[in-house]
Amino acid sequence: MKYFIETYGCQMNVHDSERMAGLLEASGYEVARDESDADVVVINTCSVREKAEDKLYARLGALKGLARVTGRAPIVAVTGCVAQQEGSHLLQRSDMIDVVVGTQRVKMLPMLIDHARARSIEQAGASGRRASALGSGGAGIAGIVDVSTPYDEPSFPLGLTKHADPVKAYVTIIEGCNDFCAFCVVPYTRGHERMRSKAEILNDVRHAIEQGRQEIQLLGQIVNHYRAPDEPSCDFAGLLEAVSAVPGVRRIRFASPHPRHASDRLIAAVRDLPPVCKHIHLPVQSGSSSMLQRMRRRYTREQYLELVGKIREAIPTVQLSTDMIVGFPGETEGEFEDTLSLTEAVRFHSMFSFKYSERPNTLAAKKMPDDVAEDVKTRRIRGLQLLQRRIQQELHDAAVGQRVEVLIDSRSRRRDWEVSGRTSGNTIVNLPGPAAWVGRFMDVEIRRAGPNSVWGEPVHQLDWTAAPA
Repeated sequence: MKYFIETYGCQMNVHDSERMAGLLEASGYEVARDESDADVVVINTCSVREKAEDKLYARLGALKGLARVTGRAPIVAVTGCVAQQEGSHLLQRSDMIDVVVGTQRVKMLPMLIDHARARSIEQAGASGRRASALGSGGAGIAGIVDVSTPYDEPSFPLGLTKHADPVKAYVTIIEGCNDFCAFCVVPYTRGHERMRSKAEILNDVRHAIEQGRQEIQLLGQIVNHYRAPDEPSCDFAGLLEAVSAVPGVRRIRFASPHPRHASDRLIAAVRDLPPVCKHIHLPVQSGSSSMLQRMRRRYTREQYLELVGKIREAIPTVQLSTDMIVGFPGETEGEFEDTLSLTEAVRFHSMFSFKYSERPNTLAAKKMPDDVAEDVKTRRIRGLQLLQRRIQQELHDAAVGQRVEVLIDSRSRRRDWEVSGRTSGNTIVNLPGPAAWVGRFMDVEIRRAGPNSVWGEPVHQLDWTAAPA
């Protein structure tokens, strides 16, 4: 039996898909080249934005069309945040779904798929969901739904995760969130905050290094809120120290910290620990204090700018990135201008920016009408993205001529003779080279700059037939 997993959304979802792949392979499945070759298709969903949900239904429609053409339909499992949020309601919207698995029930996926397969075999030849999917009519087979929320300690069997990236390994340190920002659905889909033990995290790190990974990415909804349940004196900065001490760890990244919990100890850890990358993703969401208050972010514009100043004073080479929302309920032109002026003042190296969309169960959905017109949201997001693009171009132009250390993490999708990597500050660097260089550190001189990446050449001449040391 073969499986195929599609993943939408954040790094946490990517890591969950790695876990699901490991579970399925431990149960005897092999990975398929694509959905047409799969006996099981898993769609791991995101519900942070409405557009992310829409992708699910588009893919289910495409799978239904493929089933009609090929005459065979795979078992379809929907997992992730939309599964947790919608539960059995998903079955009412699509007759292609066999299994719905919530965020806290990932470990049950192979067993639930086996139950769905057995049910499908029992009903073979009968009028049912499988026949309906192929266009033969029928009342449909009830899908299997497990979105229960035990919210136990988020452990996972050591060595079972199938890391998809050849260079980096994701390691979850926190599940869930207790902050309940007004716009955010995560506490309702991921549950309350649960910390993994320091010992278990370090075991995951050591195993990833033994498997050849050189970069560790620590994940959590509010990663810098970490405190080890097995060692209460160990905060997030202490965990960074412990991970840095693991032999073989060359780089450490983390996502995403909350500005409210960005302590002096964290700043010092980023500054002083050589493996910790000089890049901090620091979501601000808005540049207006009044908007931040309505969003329940619990800091002001002034406090955020003070934090940025403190970070840059301590770590002059640091590169900052952020998340930004436009069109949140009640956003005025003045509040949006505050977002533009903060963006200009901070000069982020990169930004994820979104138009607000109402999310189920959130405070904003319950108490704040979505009253900013869609055309206004579109105008504002375009204006913000145009500003950010200019800033990125200027920052990259200033980097031309610099020599930087790059970890090569992928080959180019457009050019066979080119590879790509990232600096410690998370700048994407493209350079000429063979795929054999993936996983290697190289000194590169930046020669050209674009708004989204830069292009450089190796400082030292290297043999393309052999990977560099």
